[in-house]
Amino acid sequence: MRRVTLGDIAEVVSGGTPARNQPAYWGGDIPWVKTGAIDYCWIREADEWITKEGLENSAARIVPKGTILMAMYGQGKTRGQVAILGVDAAINQACAALLLGEGCDRDYVYQQLVFRYVGIRSMSNTGSQENLNSELIRGIAFPLPEEREQRKVGGILKVWDDAISWGERLVGLGREKKRGLMQQLLTGLKRFKGFRREWRHCHLGEVVEAVSRPVVWDENELYRLAIVRRWCGGVDLRESLYGHQIKVKKLQTIRAGDFLLSHIQAAYGAMAMVPGKFDGAKVSELYTILRPWDPGAFDIRFLGYMGQTKRMWHMAIMASNGFFAERLRLNFDPEEFLRLPVAVPPTLEEQAKIADTLECCDREIGLLEKQLAALKKQKRGLMQKLLTGEVRVKC
Repeated sequence: MRRVTLGDIAEVVSGGTPARNQPAYWGGDIPWVKTGAIDYCWIREADEWITKEGLENSAARIVPKGTILMAMYGQGKTRGQVAILGVDAAINQACAALLLGEGCDRDYVYQQLVFRYVGIRSMSNTGSQENLNSELIRGIAFPLPEEREQRKVGGILKVWDDAISWGERLVGLGREKKRGLMQQLLTGLKRFKGFRREWRHCHLGEVVEAVSRPVVWDENELYRLAIVRRWCGGVDLRESLYGHQIKVKKLQTIRAGDFLLSHIQAAYGAMAMVPGKFDGAKVSELYTILRPWDPGAFDIRFLGYMGQTKRMWHMAIMASNGFFAERLRLNFDPEEFLRLPVAVPPTLEEQAKIADTLECCDREIGLLEKQLAALKKQKRGLMQKLLTGEVRVKC
């Protein structure tokens, strides 16, 4: 097995962008691919199309179906990612097309580049904006066995890619199923058998109250600090610090089953139920804790799932003020958030039935996510062995 660079086995080319101020260059029948489409996938369609005139009057060039593309620009995760073209298409100047020579299996080379993503990103130039260029890409090195072994290795890893793709699809379908059930169950559009009474229309403050559990400050106490993440991200542990390390001295204790809202981020979906593992953790005074007035009449889990809906996020916006959108701060008081109208099932039994059903969806999604994570871990282990030559396959 010999060690090669991309420059040894492939021609590295990039494209260009037709002038945006020339309408005749745009809206044609030639797909034009940008780096945003490069995300470890087959690219089968483009967001924009150019004309033959636009192609001829720019550095854009058509590369053939089956070509590996690499993103050269991007401060986020895009730079260094690869994809395979599923159609003949033109590319822009931020895409590098790898035109492989004879004796090179595309799937093998593709897997090598996926495996070396972190190292490839570290090769970026150190100018004002970290980017890759054709010279750096040509210098990417990896082991290259004879072509039959390349095909075998590429085929093995593609089996795992297909399984991962199915796993991601199943997770997506599970989440879609849950969203559909939430839309129906949390609004009363769909009812379980045996429940006929009209839903109760009331203000949120009629079923829950804000509670406060201030912390008695101790400089030598170790505090577990929790946060609520945006967009249904749930409650998470930020860090554990001693009292003398914390600048904000006003903390409150959260308990399992609390419904927690961030004053600053509630308008962006930062609201969630506190799971048991965070019982006793601390949050700053910039959080509001909600509990039922009467636990025997209202299941707080119902509110927990309501907090995962856009309607609740809209309610948070209605109860917020701030000059900049990113700095909206929840103005939490009975005259604002708690006065907003909600509709809830009239009985604890129906509330619990809805919550139990959605919890089943969460458990199903959780199992699918674990299976997906296991497949990704298995593939990573295989890549470590097969793409470094540590383990060889018989041909």
